[in-house]
Amino acid sequence: MMKESNLTKFQQRHIMDTMKRGDPLPLYCSPTSSQRVLPAKQPASAVYLPPILATRSQLRPASMCQANGAYSREQFKPRATRDLEKEKRRLQNIFAGGKDKEERKKKPRAVQRKDPAPAPDRFEELVKEIQERKDFLAEMEALGRARQYRGIILTEISQKLREMEDIDHQRSKELRKALATA
Repeated sequence: MMKESNLTKFQQRHIMDTMKRGDPLPLYCSPTSSQRVLPAKQPASAVYLPPILATRSQLRPASMCQANGAYSREQFKPRATRDLEKEKRRLQNIFAGGKDKEERKKKPRAVQRKDPAPAPDRFEELVKEIQERKDFLAEMEALGRARQYRGIILTEISQKLREMEDIDHQRSKELRKALATA
């Protein structure tokens, strides 16, 4: 075991000597020298004690401890109580059916009184986007840079028009179905 522990010869010899004498094993062993290493002294604590407490080494009398409130008991403060009958019924339901029949009721959320603004129509959004692109192209023409942006803007406008046609086609199908079933 000494060979497997990778200790130096000095450390092995030191441990063997300690064991022969019957002394407790050292907590740490100096790795390279045979000099005795004294454990480092811990610095004195920097806690300041008032001179009155520092000089008294006697116990305080019981009357002084009682006067300070060391023996007074805290008053019992009961917590909110549960409805025991309700708890009994709930446990009976759980044991009888395996589930709590009276699910804990969640408080209903406050109903919004105002009607939320209707969701913006995609068709209207597309109309606005096309108008923005036309305005941008007009600004670029005024600055003399329309040639640089014309192809890109016209492509985007044609994509928006195609999407508008798809929406129109889908709405007309839905309208036909609604009229056919009515």
